[in-house]
Amino acid sequence: MSAAGWFQLLLLVVALTATVPLLGRYLALVYGLRNDGSAPGDRIFGPIERLIYRVLRVDPRREQRWNVYAISLLAFSVVSFLAVYAIQRSQGWLPLNPTGVEGVAPYGAFNAAVSFMTNTNWQWYSGEVAMSHLTQMLGFTVQSFVSAAAGMAVVVALIRGIARRRRNTLGNFWVDLVRTTVRVLLPLSFVVALLLVSQGVVQNLRGATEVRPLDQTAQEVQSIPGGPAASQVAIKQLGTNGGGFFNANSAHPFENPNGWTNLVETYTILVIPLALVVAYGHLVGSRRQARVLLAVMVVIWLAMAVLATFAEQGGNPELTALGVDQSQSLTQSGGNLEGKDIRFGPASCGLWAASTTGTSNGSVNCMHDSFTPLGGLVPMAHMMLGEVSPGGVGVGLMGILVYALLAVFIAGLMVGRTPEYLGKKIQAAEMKLVVLYLIAMPLGLLAFAAASVLLDSAKASILNPGAHGLSEVLYNYASAANNNGSAFGGMSTGTDWYTLTQGVSMLVGRFLLIIPALAIAGSLVRKQRVPVTAGTFPTDSTLFAGLLLGVVLIVAGLTFFPALALGPIVEYLSL
Repeated sequence: MSAAGWFQLLLLVVALTATVPLLGRYLALVYGLRNDGSAPGDRIFGPIERLIYRVLRVDPRREQRWNVYAISLLAFSVVSFLAVYAIQRSQGWLPLNPTGVEGVAPYGAFNAAVSFMTNTNWQWYSGEVAMSHLTQMLGFTVQSFVSAAAGMAVVVALIRGIARRRRNTLGNFWVDLVRTTVRVLLPLSFVVALLLVSQGVVQNLRGATEVRPLDQTAQEVQSIPGGPAASQVAIKQLGTNGGGFFNANSAHPFENPNGWTNLVETYTILVIPLALVVAYGHLVGSRRQARVLLAVMVVIWLAMAVLATFAEQGGNPELTALGVDQSQSLTQSGGNLEGKDIRFGPASCGLWAASTTGTSNGSVNCMHDSFTPLGGLVPMAHMMLGEVSPGGVGVGLMGILVYALLAVFIAGLMVGRTPEYLGKKIQAAEMKLVVLYLIAMPLGLLAFAAASVLLDSAKASILNPGAHGLSEVLYNYASAANNNGSAFGGMSTGTDWYTLTQGVSMLVGRFLLIIPALAIAGSLVRKQRVPVTAGTFPTDSTLFAGLLLGVVLIVAGLTFFPALALGPIVEYLSL
């Protein structure tokens, strides 16, 4: 890695180290660390929240069992989907449409509505061409807030299930949703949006501006798009959404103008997922437990970031063999620059790629389809781990906690003792739910990917033959099933087949994970804590961190290695 790459990574780590503990403590207070229910900012946020509760006719003091909590989440998600679908279909008749775009076709509107409702933010369309400003603001930006808040609410319910004992309730979904949006996401997004605007990110309500370029040999008039981009970029990063206002996402200078905005946007992808782990330590009363989870997340993320960066800075060996830019003995001097903005280069691209696929963010500052085979393997495999390093807002911590339950169960089998996690016995009921959780995402990924390389109508969308074409299919369904949203590109995903099947894959990756996780929380919350004895396996030790890391890697490896072997690994070996 170049000196600039190491310096950028160092700056990012320092910024996260300084701020994550503070934000984590704040999140713990927001979600009820104090016994009296008070939290910072009650004087400011309290009246706003009470007004929302009155409008929704919600009693904030009434808590819900896990199944009622899940039904509330599902009902809210259905209403969200219908609202975004309706806005897209009718955007041609609605205001704030300066470019005069027409309504979106049914399958495309279904895919986009599911995408933003599930916090995936997959985009088969070009935002500045296909969507009106009203759709971007009222549909997509609003969903970027509330879908992220819903994910954070679910993990808070899971934490309560672990921390509480002999109870039946996990909190109130509506309270968790409102508190997350009002006290966390809105204030942070406001600050980040102002910072981005100060650096040149576009924020207006105009349509395209027609200008005459100095060189008119190619075209006489150029259309420069406008719109409320900064406000959407802020929450797309903080909420690990990833949906770009413009088609090029954060590779577009109107979304990401310079190196400082690039660093800020990378930081905002990671800060809330990491802070939630710190909040977990406060809420369960054991910071050592949080440090174990945090260590596993950071080790995987760092390894992926360094590997992706080295792979891209090494350049393309086929070009090296042709003597292209051979200023060094083995590599091109600039690395693999295909699909990259020269403002950022391979180092920033590798760091961003690892961050966006280790979370469910999905934003990009370079084109992942242009990576070298080994470089492209990294973000693909990172998603296939289940996006637990550090994962999306809420769902990442939820995933690593499910893996922790599996790890402690395996440890219990090895020592012949009933496994326990934070004093709660992990029994058959919980493990059945863990298995359901673990098979849902691979089902939504591999089943549709297999069909896409067998059906003639689906194969027509694959523009690159051979192993790279398979890699594109695998990556795109991995992105959908993990609610990521980034794309390998290089293929036509705006067809009816892909918009429909990827929409279904997003639903599987969202709700067939969240519902088992809530059921696990509902099972654990009813249990009494058992006393720690000499035979209790410690889950706050380096040994357990190693076991947890091994479980994450082995489960993903056994599930996806055959597919990866036929895609990016074959492509790498063929160079």
